[in-house]
Amino acid sequence: MRLRLVAAVCLGTVGVLFGFDLMTRPCRVHAEMNGNLPTYTGNGKMVAPANYRQWVYLSTGFDMAYTERKNGVPEHQMFDNVFVNPEAYTSFLATGTWPDKTVMVLEQRGAQAKGEVLLKDGRFQGTDVEGLEIHVKDSARFTRPGVGGQWGFYDIGKDGMGKLFEPKANCYSCHAEHAAVDTTFIQFYPTLRPIAEAKKTLSEAYRKEQAGVTGH
Repeated sequence: MRLRLVAAVCLGTVGVLFGFDLMTRPCRVHAEMNGNLPTYTGNGKMVAPANYRQWVYLSTGFDMAYTERKNGVPEHQMFDNVFVNPEAYTSFLATGTWPDKTVMVLEQRGAQAKGEVLLKDGRFQGTDVEGLEIHVKDSARFTRPGVGGQWGFYDIGKDGMGKLFEPKANCYSCHAEHAAVDTTFIQFYPTLRPIAEAKKTLSEAYRKEQAGVTGH
């Protein structure tokens, strides 16, 4: 995993993976047959949805880090694009929280500054997907009490198959302790946080942290 993100935050904590080609992988038809629902192989791996870029776009983070960096700006800068299946998004708008079978996809792309003659400053996203992770809510598969609850984190490999992070991984406890809604970091999604505030679904842990930051 790049140093920019701690292992505690699995949506953004896998190693850089090159050569993703989800539109041509063999399991594409299998995933599309199941629409936008989470899909798994017989041995428990998750099938990455081939059409996730047609889902609802939530936000893009740039070089986000959840611990202090020792050396300042990382050598390899990254954009994190987050998408969610439309059914879950529609439910969130109505309730301020996530329904069962929510699938959130984090797509990582390298930041580029050179190669475009008109660009004088700033960064833009590269064309290669360098990493892919999925955060899924599936009560039939995850019934752990406490940390993690009904959610699982998957690291998607080059073959489009996801390996589940073990329950002891720090990402589960970090999301449980700091996420704003239902172990998800909607505080970083500008269109969703106001909805959660209006619906009063912000987690107690997050509200206490915010109170400490703002001094209220």
